Amino acid sequence: MDRVALADFLRRRRAALRPEDIGLAAGARRRAPGLRREEVAALAAMSTDYYTRLEQQRGPQPSEQMLTALARALRLTTGERDYLFHVAGRNAPSHESAATHVAPALLRVLDRLADTPALILSNLGETLVQNRMADALFGDRSGYTGLARSEIYRWFTDPAERLRYPEDDRDRQSRAQVANLRAAYGSMGPNSRAGELVRALQKVSAEFAGLWERHEVAKRFADHKTLIHPELGPIELDCQVLFTEDQSQALLVLTAAPRTEDDEKLRLLAVLGQERFVETPR
Repeated sequence: MDRVALADFLRRRRAALRPEDIGLAAGARRRAPGLRREEVAALAAMSTDYYTRLEQQRGPQPSEQMLTALARALRLTTGERDYLFHVAGRNAPSHESAATHVAPALLRVLDRLADTPALILSNLGETLVQNRMADALFGDRSGYTGLARSEIYRWFTDPAERLRYPEDDRDRQSRAQVANLRAAYGSMGPNSRAGELVRALQKVSAEFAGLWERHEVAKRFADHKTLIHPELGPIELDCQVLFTEDQSQALLVLTAAPRTEDDEKLRLLAVLGQERFVETPR
């Protein structure tokens, strides 16, 4: 671990960012350029003290998970991320693992979407990052681990995952999930994480096994869908998708038609966040 190089790199990358680059208000004039240490720490979900010690050459060797979080917080390119791992004394992520490093170009778009649900998914349906409105609509998806990180896996193994969709739309959604996985499987190969996901689902879900045999291949994201919020009920939304050049990640943006009941529900969702209504005893 090269503490000097790591500290200098972190300071320079922090200084190169501006609040507006990550969707924050510029606020009052700052004494020093770039983000504050506490802002980077918050973006990386670590304590300010821990991050400060890294910049002061006093911190312990960061874990791979911590380095991944820092790379995302500092909006590093793939090359910059690999350098960060190198000076921290860690092996750079493999090509397959690198697919979870969020593309900076997609992050820049996401950072500017504060008033509507938006999230970035891997080609295996893993939520890589989501904004506050997506948290409120879908719930926080950051706590899943292992195969359950993939919404495709959860769709066929966790009945609660289907409650966000109307019952008459769930068969179509099942086919779409499998078609998406078939596309990823085709590009990543049978010995990849996509292959691992397929083999696991074939063992636990007869529905998945049957749909897999159809060999349907597509990157399907319906242009118009209805999602069911546990408190606000059905919300009709339009879905727009922006892919990275290699199709490994997608930014989903969900909007409602202006001046409709669904638009009003989104506005209410922005106020409520993840709060839940509590019935008052009579």
